[in-house]
Amino acid sequence: MTLQLPKGDKKNAIGIMGGTFDPIHLGHLVTAEEVRIQFNLDKVIFVPTGRPPHKEEEKVTDPEHRYLMTVLATINNPSFAVSRVEIDREEGKSYTIDTIRFFSNYFGSKTKLYFITGADAIMEIITWKDYKELLSICHFIAATRPGYSLHKLKETIGESCPEIMQNISIVQIPGMQISSTMIRQRVSAGKPIKYLTTDAVTQYIYKNKLYHNLSG
Repeated sequence: MTLQLPKGDKKNAIGIMGGTFDPIHLGHLVTAEEVRIQFNLDKVIFVPTGRPPHKEEEKVTDPEHRYLMTVLATINNPSFAVSRVEIDREEGKSYTIDTIRFFSNYFGSKTKLYFITGADAIMEIITWKDYKELLSICHFIAATRPGYSLHKLKETIGESCPEIMQNISIVQIPGMQISSTMIRQRVSAGKPIKYLTTDAVTQYIYKNKLYHNLSG
């Protein structure tokens, strides 16, 4: 695992931001920084997925490309780090519970873990592997765009598992309209992606000819 944190470096609160990052964009970065500030996190660690179980039917870009783009996008923020823990995992599919167990052991019981994800993903949390254990060892932060209706989220999860809502915080983030899908489609269509992701990631995409021949 690549993680720029010294051994024995004590941390009180760590944010874990998992995602496909195909590619990473400004919405991800704004979300991570806003959550870091609001929750007084020592670090936010970006964790590109290896083989995401929820995207088995979709074509996902090679993990090394996604990892390198994430490094390029975050390298100028000393409060951000990138981990290869899921990319280098050999067991197959990447499950959030395995990643959180890893970081729980890595940092120790005195460090509080926050898992940052989108509100749409939180809607399906009761289908995640070992979700009850997951909620017992980390706090979830559901990031959403301003104006997004939170009623469905609270209704869906609150009615089926009301205890879950106690361990989920909802944060509204500006700039959440940007999506990785939008960037891939624009590149494929020959449209510019300036200001949707960082210049370094934009250059990497064009240099490596990513997303140029998408079908459908």
